[in-house]
Amino acid sequence: MQVPILKQGPYLIASVQAALRDADLIALRNALTEQVGTYRSRGVIVDVTAMDVLDSFACRTLSEIASMIRLRGAQTVIVGIQPEVAFSMVQLGLKLEGVATVLDLEEGLKYMERRTKRMDHGRYGK
Repeated sequence: MQVPILKQGPYLIASVQAALRDADLIALRNALTEQVGTYRSRGVIVDVTAMDVLDSFACRTLSEIASMIRLRGAQTVIVGIQPEVAFSMVQLGLKLEGVATVLDLEEGLKYMERRTKRMDHGRYGK
């Protein structure tokens, strides 16, 4: 299942609509990494609200996405982790290393605005 990626100003929003197979996660990683350069995006928001499971491969791939996006000069935030998913992740010892998480898409957009503003101040000496 292909994940739709929307461009919202300087950000990309990937909205995961259902459980993803490993191949889908890899395709998402590749598409986001490429599109950050294509659109000169400042940030990527990955919305996992619809996901009822985040296994070890999904967590590792989301961490890889964030690392790759950071190397391309943009920020990543994961939004919408459901309470039962968070509980399962903690029980299984799964972590999203180096990945910011926030409650929902609205908070994700606010987070991106703060982060990219801070990055711009540091980058351009404002």
